[in-house]
Amino acid sequence: MDQNKKTILKSFSPVKVLIPVFLGLAATAWLFIKDDKVSELKGLAQANIWWLVAALAVLVVRDFGYMFRIRHLTDKFLTWRNSLDVIMLWEFASAVTPSVVGGTTVATIILNKEGIPLGKSLAYVMLTAVLDNMFFIVAAPIALLVSQGEVFPTFNLDPSDVAKLKSAFYISYGLIAVYTFLMIYALFVKPRAFKWLLLRATSIGFLRKWRVNAFQHGNEIMWASQQLKGKDTAYWTKAIVSTVFVWSARYFLLNCLIAAFVDVDFSEHLLIISRNLIFWIVMLIAITPGGAGIVEMAFPSFFGLFLGGFSSVVVVLYRLITYYPYLILGSVFLPKWISKVFGRQQQESEVNV
Repeated sequence: MDQNKKTILKSFSPVKVLIPVFLGLAATAWLFIKDDKVSELKGLAQANIWWLVAALAVLVVRDFGYMFRIRHLTDKFLTWRNSLDVIMLWEFASAVTPSVVGGTTVATIILNKEGIPLGKSLAYVMLTAVLDNMFFIVAAPIALLVSQGEVFPTFNLDPSDVAKLKSAFYISYGLIAVYTFLMIYALFVKPRAFKWLLLRATSIGFLRKWRVNAFQHGNEIMWASQQLKGKDTAYWTKAIVSTVFVWSARYFLLNCLIAAFVDVDFSEHLLIISRNLIFWIVMLIAITPGGAGIVEMAFPSFFGLFLGGFSSVVVVLYRLITYYPYLILGSVFLPKWISKVFGRQQQESEVNV
Protein backbone atom coordinates (compact mmCIF):
# COMPACT_ATOMS: atom_id res chain seq x y z
CA MET A 1 0.00 0.00 0.00
CA ASP A 2 1.19 3.55 -0.81
CA GLN A 3 2.89 5.00 2.30
CA ASN A 4 0.86 8.22 1.97
CA LYS A 5 -2.34 6.19 1.88
CA LYS A 6 -1.24 4.38 5.04
CA THR A 7 -0.59 7.71 6.76
CA ILE A 8 -4.00 9.06 5.75
CA LEU A 9 -5.86 5.95 6.89
CA LYS A 10 -3.93 5.84 10.17
CA SER A 11 -4.62 9.52 10.87
CA PHE A 12 -8.33 9.07 10.20
CA SER A 13 -8.82 5.68 11.83
CA PRO A 14 -12.21 5.01 13.51
CA VAL A 15 -10.54 4.97 16.93
CA LYS A 16 -9.15 8.47 16.42
CA VAL A 17 -12.61 9.67 15.45
CA LEU A 18 -14.35 8.00 18.39
CA ILE A 19 -11.92 9.29 21.05
CA PRO A 20 -12.83 13.00 20.67
CA VAL A 21 -16.51 12.11 20.38
CA PHE A 22 -16.36 10.17 23.64
CA LEU A 23 -14.37 12.87 25.45
CA GLY A 24 -16.65 15.64 24.24
CA LEU A 25 -19.87 13.83 25.10
CA ALA A 26 -18.51 12.78 28.51
CA ALA A 27 -17.54 16.35 29.38
CA THR A 28 -20.90 17.66 28.17
CA ALA A 29 -22.80 15.09 30.22
CA TRP A 30 -20.73 15.97 33.30
CA LEU A 31 -21.55 19.68 32.86
CA PHE A 32 -25.27 18.95 32.93
CA ILE A 33 -25.23 16.33 35.66
CA LYS A 34 -22.86 17.91 38.20
CA ASP A 35 -25.13 20.90 38.85
CA ASP A 36 -28.40 19.27 37.78
CA LYS A 37 -28.67 21.44 34.66
CA VAL A 38 -30.60 19.03 32.47
CA SER A 39 -33.60 21.35 32.72
CA GLU A 40 -31.52 24.03 30.95
CA LEU A 41 -32.11 22.19 27.68
CA LYS A 42 -35.60 23.67 27.73
CA GLY A 43 -33.89 27.01 27.11
CA LEU A 44 -33.41 26.00 23.49
CA ALA A 45 -37.04 26.93 22.91
CA GLN A 46 -36.21 30.51 23.97
CA ALA A 47 -33.44 30.99 21.44
CA ASN A 48 -33.71 33.73 18.83
CA ILE A 49 -33.95 31.75 15.61
CA TRP A 50 -32.42 34.54 13.51
CA TRP A 51 -29.22 34.62 15.53
CA LEU A 52 -28.99 30.83 15.18
CA VAL A 53 -29.42 31.17 11.41
CA ALA A 54 -26.75 33.88 11.48
CA ALA A 55 -24.38 31.47 13.28
CA LEU A 56 -24.87 28.85 10.56
CA ALA A 57 -24.40 31.50 7.86
CA VAL A 58 -21.15 32.64 9.48
CA LEU A 59 -19.96 29.03 9.54
CA VAL A 60 -20.63 28.63 5.80
CA VAL A 61 -18.99 31.98 5.02
CA ARG A 62 -15.96 31.02 7.12
CA ASP A 63 -15.47 27.76 5.25
CA PHE A 64 -15.85 29.58 1.96
CA GLY A 65 -13.12 31.93 3.19
CA TYR A 66 -10.87 28.94 3.90
CA MET A 67 -11.56 27.63 0.39
CA PHE A 68 -10.76 31.01 -1.13
CA ARG A 69 -7.52 31.24 0.83
CA ILE A 70 -6.16 27.81 -0.06
CA ARG A 71 -7.14 28.32 -3.69
CA HIS A 72 -5.40 31.69 -3.70
CA LEU A 73 -2.27 30.38 -1.95
CA THR A 74 -1.97 27.64 -4.60
CA ASP A 75 -2.27 30.26 -7.37
CA LYS A 76 -5.67 28.82 -8.27
CA PHE A 77 -4.19 25.41 -9.06
CA LEU A 78 -7.01 23.92 -7.00
CA THR A 79 -10.54 24.11 -8.37
CA TRP A 80 -13.34 25.18 -6.04
CA ARG A 81 -14.40 21.53 -5.77
CA ASN A 82 -10.90 20.38 -4.90
CA SER A 83 -10.58 23.25 -2.43
CA LEU A 84 -13.72 21.98 -0.69
CA ASP A 85 -12.19 18.49 -0.39
CA VAL A 86 -8.95 19.91 1.00
CA ILE A 87 -10.65 22.10 3.61
CA MET A 88 -13.07 19.41 4.79
CA LEU A 89 -10.27 16.86 5.19
CA TRP A 90 -7.98 19.44 6.79
CA GLU A 91 -10.67 20.32 9.33
CA PHE A 92 -11.24 16.61 9.87
CA ALA A 93 -7.53 16.10 10.55
CA SER A 94 -7.53 19.02 13.01
CA ALA A 95 -10.58 17.57 14.77
CA VAL A 96 -8.96 14.18 15.41
CA THR A 97 -5.50 15.42 16.46
CA PRO A 98 -4.44 17.47 19.49
CA SER A 99 -4.46 21.22 18.82
CA VAL A 100 -0.74 21.42 19.54
CA VAL A 101 -0.11 18.89 16.75
CA GLY A 102 -2.70 19.99 14.22
CA GLY A 103 -3.23 18.35 10.83
CA THR A 104 -0.21 19.77 9.01
CA THR A 105 1.40 16.46 7.97
CA VAL A 106 -1.88 15.14 6.63
CA ALA A 107 -2.60 18.51 4.95
CA THR A 108 0.71 18.29 3.08
CA ILE A 109 -0.16 14.82 1.81
CA ILE A 110 -3.66 15.97 0.82
CA LEU A 111 -2.31 18.87 -1.25
CA ASN A 112 0.37 16.67 -2.78
CA LYS A 113 -2.23 14.07 -3.81
CA GLU A 114 -4.28 16.83 -5.43
CA GLY A 115 -1.42 17.18 -7.89
CA ILE A 116 0.67 19.89 -6.20
CA PRO A 117 4.42 19.04 -6.03
CA LEU A 118 5.71 18.16 -2.57
CA GLY A 119 7.84 21.30 -2.23
CA LYS A 120 4.89 23.54 -2.99
CA SER A 121 2.56 21.52 -0.74
CA LEU A 122 4.98 21.99 2.16
CA ALA A 123 5.26 25.69 1.37
CA TYR A 124 1.50 26.25 1.35
CA VAL A 125 0.94 24.34 4.61
CA MET A 126 3.79 26.14 6.37
CA LEU A 127 2.62 29.49 5.04
CA THR A 128 -0.90 28.80 6.31
CA ALA A 129 0.49 28.04 9.77
CA VAL A 130 2.56 31.24 9.76
CA LEU A 131 -0.42 33.37 8.66
CA ASP A 132 -2.71 31.85 11.31
CA ASN A 133 -0.14 32.25 14.07
CA MET A 134 0.64 35.84 13.07
CA PHE A 135 -3.05 36.59 13.44
CA PHE A 136 -2.90 35.34 17.05
CA ILE A 137 0.32 37.23 17.76
CA VAL A 138 -1.07 40.54 16.51
CA ALA A 139 -4.68 40.16 17.67
CA ALA A 140 -3.97 39.03 21.26
CA PRO A 141 -2.35 42.32 22.42
CA ILE A 142 -5.21 44.22 20.76
CA ALA A 143 -7.72 42.06 22.67
CA LEU A 144 -5.88 42.74 25.94
CA LEU A 145 -5.94 46.48 25.22
CA VAL A 146 -9.58 46.64 24.10
CA SER A 147 -10.85 44.62 27.05
CA GLN A 148 -8.91 46.76 29.56
CA GLY A 149 -7.94 43.73 31.64
CA GLU A 150 -11.35 42.02 31.55
CA VAL A 151 -10.31 39.51 28.90
CA PHE A 152 -9.30 36.92 31.51
CA PRO A 153 -12.36 35.34 33.15
CA THR A 154 -12.98 35.45 36.88
CA PHE A 155 -16.49 33.93 36.81
CA ASN A 156 -16.68 31.01 39.29
CA LEU A 157 -12.88 30.92 39.51
CA ASP A 158 -10.56 31.21 42.48
CA PRO A 159 -7.75 33.78 42.23
CA SER A 160 -5.28 30.89 42.00
CA ASP A 161 -7.19 29.46 39.02
CA VAL A 162 -7.15 32.85 37.30
CA ALA A 163 -3.39 33.04 37.84
CA LYS A 164 -2.97 29.56 36.33
CA LEU A 165 -5.12 30.56 33.37
CA LYS A 166 -3.01 33.65 32.75
CA SER A 167 0.15 31.56 32.96
CA ALA A 168 -1.28 29.07 30.45
CA PHE A 169 -2.10 31.94 28.09
CA TYR A 170 1.34 33.55 28.29
CA ILE A 171 3.09 30.19 27.88
CA SER A 172 0.96 29.33 24.85
CA TYR A 173 1.39 32.81 23.37
CA GLY A 174 5.15 32.66 23.91
CA LEU A 175 5.44 29.25 22.26
CA ILE A 176 3.37 30.43 19.28
CA ALA A 177 5.53 33.55 18.92
CA VAL A 178 8.83 31.67 19.11
CA TYR A 179 7.67 29.01 16.66
CA THR A 180 6.27 31.57 14.22
CA PHE A 181 9.31 33.83 14.14
CA LEU A 182 11.57 30.79 13.70
CA MET A 183 9.41 29.73 10.74
CA ILE A 184 9.53 33.24 9.26
CA TYR A 185 13.32 33.25 9.60
CA ALA A 186 13.56 29.79 8.08
CA LEU A 187 11.16 30.41 5.19
CA PHE A 188 11.90 34.02 4.24
CA VAL A 189 15.32 34.99 5.62
CA LYS A 190 17.92 32.23 5.92
CA PRO A 191 16.58 28.74 5.09
CA ARG A 192 20.07 27.29 4.63
CA ALA A 193 21.25 28.78 7.95
CA PHE A 194 18.18 27.29 9.65
CA LYS A 195 19.05 23.86 8.28
CA TRP A 196 22.60 24.30 9.56
CA LEU A 197 21.25 25.21 13.02
CA LEU A 198 19.11 22.06 13.06
CA LEU A 199 22.08 19.89 12.13
CA ARG A 200 24.32 21.57 14.69
CA ALA A 201 21.70 21.14 17.41
CA THR A 202 21.30 17.44 16.63
CA SER A 203 25.05 16.86 16.69
CA ILE A 204 24.85 16.91 20.51
CA GLY A 205 24.99 13.42 22.01
CA PHE A 206 21.44 12.87 23.30
CA LEU A 207 19.92 14.64 20.26
CA ARG A 208 21.75 12.56 17.64
CA LYS A 209 18.82 10.18 17.18
CA TRP A 210 16.88 13.07 15.60
CA ARG A 211 19.66 14.04 13.20
CA VAL A 212 18.11 12.30 10.18
CA ASN A 213 14.77 13.97 10.88
CA ALA A 214 16.54 17.33 11.27
CA PHE A 215 18.26 16.86 7.91
CA GLN A 216 14.94 16.01 6.25
CA HIS A 217 13.13 18.93 7.90
CA GLY A 218 15.92 21.28 6.88
CA ASN A 219 15.55 20.18 3.27
CA GLU A 220 11.78 20.64 3.46
CA ILE A 221 12.24 24.19 4.72
CA MET A 222 14.58 24.97 1.83
CA TRP A 223 12.14 23.50 -0.71
CA ALA A 224 9.27 25.49 0.77
CA SER A 225 11.29 28.71 0.86
CA GLN A 226 12.17 28.34 -2.80
CA GLN A 227 8.49 28.02 -3.74
CA LEU A 228 7.51 31.23 -1.94
CA LYS A 229 10.10 33.48 -3.54
CA GLY A 230 8.96 36.15 -5.97
CA LYS A 231 5.33 36.44 -4.81
CA ASP A 232 3.96 39.92 -5.48
CA THR A 233 2.20 42.36 -3.16
CA ALA A 234 -1.28 41.31 -4.34
CA TYR A 235 -0.54 37.70 -3.38
CA TRP A 236 0.46 38.63 0.17
CA THR A 237 -2.35 41.14 0.59
CA LYS A 238 -5.04 38.60 -0.32
CA ALA A 239 -3.39 35.97 1.86
CA ILE A 240 -3.36 38.28 4.90
CA VAL A 241 -6.87 39.69 4.36
CA SER A 242 -8.38 36.23 3.87
CA THR A 243 -6.67 35.03 7.07
CA VAL A 244 -8.09 37.92 9.08
CA PHE A 245 -11.50 37.25 7.53
CA VAL A 246 -11.68 33.52 8.33
CA TRP A 247 -10.52 33.94 11.93
CA SER A 248 -12.84 36.88 12.55
CA ALA A 249 -15.73 34.78 11.24
CA ARG A 250 -14.65 31.84 13.41
CA TYR A 251 -14.79 34.02 16.53
CA PHE A 252 -17.97 35.94 15.62
CA LEU A 253 -19.90 32.68 15.31
CA LEU A 254 -19.87 32.37 19.10
CA ASN A 255 -21.18 35.93 19.39
CA CYS A 256 -24.18 34.88 17.31
CA LEU A 257 -24.90 31.90 19.55
CA ILE A 258 -24.64 33.96 22.75
CA ALA A 259 -26.83 36.71 21.27
CA ALA A 260 -29.44 34.06 20.47
CA PHE A 261 -30.05 33.57 24.20
CA VAL A 262 -29.21 36.91 25.85
CA ASP A 263 -29.11 40.57 24.84
CA VAL A 264 -25.56 41.62 23.98
CA ASP A 265 -24.51 45.23 23.41
CA PHE A 266 -21.60 46.38 21.25
CA SER A 267 -19.01 46.53 24.05
CA GLU A 268 -19.99 43.01 25.18
CA HIS A 269 -19.60 41.75 21.61
CA LEU A 270 -16.05 43.10 21.60
CA LEU A 271 -15.32 41.49 24.97
CA ILE A 272 -16.71 38.12 23.81
CA ILE A 273 -14.50 38.21 20.72
CA SER A 274 -11.49 39.17 22.85
CA ARG A 275 -12.15 36.36 25.32
CA ASN A 276 -12.68 33.90 22.49
CA LEU A 277 -9.27 34.79 21.11
CA ILE A 278 -7.61 34.26 24.50
CA PHE A 279 -9.66 31.09 24.98
CA TRP A 280 -8.36 29.51 21.78
CA ILE A 281 -4.76 30.55 22.34
CA VAL A 282 -4.95 28.69 25.67
CA MET A 283 -6.67 25.75 23.95
CA LEU A 284 -3.80 25.47 21.45
CA ILE A 285 -1.81 23.61 24.10
CA ALA A 286 -4.68 21.19 24.75
CA ILE A 287 -3.53 17.57 24.61
CA THR A 288 -6.84 16.02 23.53
CA PRO A 289 -7.98 15.72 19.87
CA GLY A 290 -9.57 19.00 18.84
CA GLY A 291 -9.54 20.06 22.50
CA ALA A 292 -12.39 17.60 23.10
CA GLY A 293 -13.49 17.58 26.72
CA ILE A 294 -11.21 20.48 27.67
CA VAL A 295 -13.15 23.02 25.59
CA GLU A 296 -16.46 21.92 27.10
CA MET A 297 -15.07 22.13 30.65
CA ALA A 298 -13.38 25.53 30.24
CA PHE A 299 -16.18 27.20 28.27
CA PRO A 300 -18.47 28.17 31.22
CA SER A 301 -15.62 29.94 33.02
CA PHE A 302 -14.88 32.11 29.98
CA PHE A 303 -18.42 32.86 28.84
CA GLY A 304 -20.71 32.02 31.76
CA LEU A 305 -20.64 35.72 32.78
CA PHE A 306 -22.63 36.57 29.65
CA LEU A 307 -24.87 33.51 29.52
CA GLY A 308 -25.84 32.77 33.11
CA GLY A 309 -28.08 29.71 33.06
CA PHE A 310 -27.60 29.16 29.32
CA SER A 311 -23.85 28.44 29.34
CA SER A 312 -24.19 24.63 29.20
CA VAL A 313 -26.75 24.82 26.39
CA VAL A 314 -24.62 27.19 24.33
CA VAL A 315 -21.43 25.13 24.66
CA VAL A 316 -23.37 22.10 23.40
CA LEU A 317 -24.66 24.10 20.42
CA TYR A 318 -21.23 25.58 19.81
CA ARG A 319 -19.56 22.18 19.57
CA LEU A 320 -22.47 20.71 17.59
CA ILE A 321 -22.03 23.46 14.99
CA THR A 322 -18.26 23.94 14.89
CA TYR A 323 -16.75 20.57 15.78
CA TYR A 324 -18.85 17.43 15.37
CA PRO A 325 -20.03 18.23 11.81
CA TYR A 326 -16.42 18.03 10.62
CA LEU A 327 -16.07 14.57 12.10
CA ILE A 328 -19.15 13.52 10.14
CA LEU A 329 -18.29 15.42 6.94
CA GLY A 330 -14.72 14.17 7.05
CA SER A 331 -15.95 10.60 7.30
CA VAL A 332 -18.10 11.24 4.21
CA PHE A 333 -15.46 13.07 2.17
CA LEU A 334 -12.54 10.75 3.04
CA PRO A 335 -13.60 7.53 1.21
CA LYS A 336 -14.56 9.46 -1.92
CA TRP A 337 -11.32 11.44 -1.86
CA ILE A 338 -9.16 8.32 -1.35
CA SER A 339 -10.97 6.62 -4.20
CA LYS A 340 -10.40 9.68 -6.39
CA VAL A 341 -6.71 10.39 -5.79
CA PHE A 342 -5.35 6.89 -5.19
CA GLY A 343 -7.56 5.36 -7.85
CA ARG A 344 -6.25 7.96 -10.31
CA GLN A 345 -2.70 7.18 -9.23
CA GLN A 346 -3.25 3.45 -9.83
CA GLN A 347 -4.69 4.12 -13.30
CA GLU A 348 -1.70 6.30 -14.21
CA SER A 349 0.67 3.53 -13.05
CA GLU A 350 -1.13 0.96 -15.22
CA VAL A 351 -0.95 3.29 -18.25
CA ASN A 352 2.78 3.83 -17.75
CA VAL A 353 3.35 0.07 -17.57
